[in-house]
Amino acid sequence: MISSSIGRAGKLILDQIVRALSFFHINPNLLTFTGVLFSFWAALHFGHGSLRTGALIVILAGLFDTLDGEVARLSGSETRFGAFYDSVIDRYSDIILLQGLMVWYARQQRLGYVVLVGIAFMGAIMTSYARARAESLIPTCKVGFMERPERIVLLIIGGLFNRMEAVLWVLAVLGNWTVISRIYYTWKELPKERPADNHAAEASLSKRRNAVGSGLKTPSEVSAPH
Repeated sequence: MISSSIGRAGKLILDQIVRALSFFHINPNLLTFTGVLFSFWAALHFGHGSLRTGALIVILAGLFDTLDGEVARLSGSETRFGAFYDSVIDRYSDIILLQGLMVWYARQQRLGYVVLVGIAFMGAIMTSYARARAESLIPTCKVGFMERPERIVLLIIGGLFNRMEAVLWVLAVLGNWTVISRIYYTWKELPKERPADNHAAEASLSKRRNAVGSGLKTPSEVSAPH
């Protein structure tokens, strides 16, 4: 009862903010850019060991990350470029927050945690890349435990409650497990290719390369109309 009331109140406030931004014709891409500026600010605090302050700023960055999409939908200004831009900026936000933590542990000369942040870094980047690459081959690939919303929530929890080391272990393990899960899922979903088909394709490609290298025309070029 209480949690649902809080949820409704939060949604009401968010809706009012979205309506106000739409009324004043605020460009959603500007909100996206503002969000990444907050992420840089949060990373600066992380790098100086102010984890709690950094986590509070990450909450503000997350608010802008939510607002940009909602404003775009309400104002009817959704575009494919906007979706692309938002995705790219999200990657910058992920990278700079983890770099801030890497700087902090490096300043503390805690090499093990510098490496751990690097492993979490790999998982964060490769999770997005694995999905993008997989969805160029199959319709969708959203399997796995750790996507961006979960990473951001965990970083906030780690900063607010001074449990960042534990959070980094979770990010490193589950982030890379998500990548492995997406590799396996894509392999399972793709139609199985027979080795004979692969050899035929390689032979055809090799023949074309040899023809180009020797200056000869391939059969398709000979029969092609001029």
